[in-house]
Amino acid sequence: MNRPGSSRLRRAVMQALGAPYRYFASRRRGLRAQYRRHVATALAGPAGATEALTERDLDHLPDAVARYVRRSGAVGLPRVTRFRATLRGRIRSSADGPWMAFLGEQVNTYGPHPTRLFLLDATMRGLPVDVLHVMAGGHAVMHVDLLSLVRVVDGSGPAMNQGETVTVFNDLCILAPGALPFAPVTWETLDEHHVRGIFTAAGQTVTAILEFSPDGDLVDFVSDDRLQADARGREFTPMRWSTPISGHRELRGRRTATAASAVWHAPEGAFTYAELEVTDLDTDP
Repeated sequence: MNRPGSSRLRRAVMQALGAPYRYFASRRRGLRAQYRRHVATALAGPAGATEALTERDLDHLPDAVARYVRRSGAVGLPRVTRFRATLRGRIRSSADGPWMAFLGEQVNTYGPHPTRLFLLDATMRGLPVDVLHVMAGGHAVMHVDLLSLVRVVDGSGPAMNQGETVTVFNDLCILAPGALPFAPVTWETLDEHHVRGIFTAAGQTVTAILEFSPDGDLVDFVSDDRLQADARGREFTPMRWSTPISGHRELRGRRTATAASAVWHAPEGAFTYAELEVTDLDTDP
């Protein structure tokens, strides 16, 4: 429990740092500015295919995946090649760690080398934290800055590349079902409600099990190929990862998942480390 004195101290610190923080948050080398530059580059080219998705495009998909794409309302709408999403929620670093509220934005593009750009604006113990994930050209980095000034996490390398590829596949399945018919995925039907997807992009191949409800909604995504990073983003541990989905609704004419969690299945027991809500999804940013 926070003591009243500690809360007053944090408020006093933030008031004292207000102007410097705003300066560092907006400076050219800050994570927010880096995110904007990456987004501008990712969206600079043409949007890609603009023709409508048809039933024939679904012929090669497993029945459960094709039903999910139809249920999303994607058939008859332009094919999805990229999207911009805004999110809000809370996140923590461990099973007993404090929750941090956050607002987030991400931009994904799809092609031979998918791009995933994710900016998270969180609050940790009353102090602002910026988090930037960049996946481009098959290479991933994660930066975390406290007060937009102190770099506390600086992650990269092969393990980060693999883990972020799983996240790219996850985003594709959850937020862009209209892109699934043309995605580099090999599918295997396990039963009426479960399929295995093997996703290959930029030299990385990862696997996940997708679970669908009787109505056809995607309700879970489970992979053993994502790795949990330590507090510094330097060491990575293989660990089962899942994203159970608890809500769907229509955004901009497409039905999409709008409430989900992220879970690490640690040896000592599974724990939810993130809960999020998708507040907007634009498939033609």
